[in-house]
Amino acid sequence: MKRNELVENIRRKGSFLCVGLDPDIKKIPQHLLKEENPLLAFNKAIIDATAQYAVAYKPNLAFYESLGVEGWIAVEETVKYIKKKYPDQFIIADAKRGDIGNTSQLYARSFFEHLDVDAITVAPYMGEDSVTPFLGYEGKWVILLALTSNKGSHDFQLIEDNKGKRLFEYVLETSAKWASSDEMMYVVGATQGAMFQDIRKVSPNSFLLVPGVGAQGGSLDEVAKYGMIDDCGLLVNSSRGIIYASNGEDFAEAAARESEKLALQMSELLKVHNII
Repeated sequence: MKRNELVENIRRKGSFLCVGLDPDIKKIPQHLLKEENPLLAFNKAIIDATAQYAVAYKPNLAFYESLGVEGWIAVEETVKYIKKKYPDQFIIADAKRGDIGNTSQLYARSFFEHLDVDAITVAPYMGEDSVTPFLGYEGKWVILLALTSNKGSHDFQLIEDNKGKRLFEYVLETSAKWASSDEMMYVVGATQGAMFQDIRKVSPNSFLLVPGVGAQGGSLDEVAKYGMIDDCGLLVNSSRGIIYASNGEDFAEAAARESEKLALQMSELLKVHNII
């Protein structure tokens, strides 16, 4: 999916919501365990309930890989289901790959040719030759980890050199030489708040994938205040706050309600910033 198509969907829906499809077999409603593939059944129900409010879905591969072959079948069938029934959705494989060039090339082939997702999250630690194999696929995106929402993000990402430049700023500056803002996004955690101003100084035109709203306590208002640009430039992800809003048989309805709440807030923020 190209940038203009993603932006068009954001404006049409008045939402920049990404729903994280992180189905833990130990947390999904018990009545689904009798299904042939419980994760797939859970995902389908969540997708059907939230598609009108979301512009993107982000399956986190760990939740599928933990179940072996059954999990891989679930993620493959989930992607096929979204592409067939909701083809306007942007699909992100949250896989956090990144290895030596020939290995990354095979990861890229796996996710962009076989699974056929729109984007994949990639770790930048090993440098340019570990990232560039994911680039160059028409309409596909690399989403590079920059400033994440977890507690340990400060262990490395905020390390400063003797001029006060932080590691995440080096990541943003250096990676901008590898690809345009039509091919590369960045992960920036919602819990970083005003730090979005620093991100935008270095990457004023890039889309940002923003986890951490909801269960992790990030502020949607702060994210929009400091991170929104003329064509929005944000995909804000919520996972647990939506998909586990209820663990009963009404889980899909609860997910729809939580998605609608976020989408309504997003619509107001898009209006404030004159995007819709």
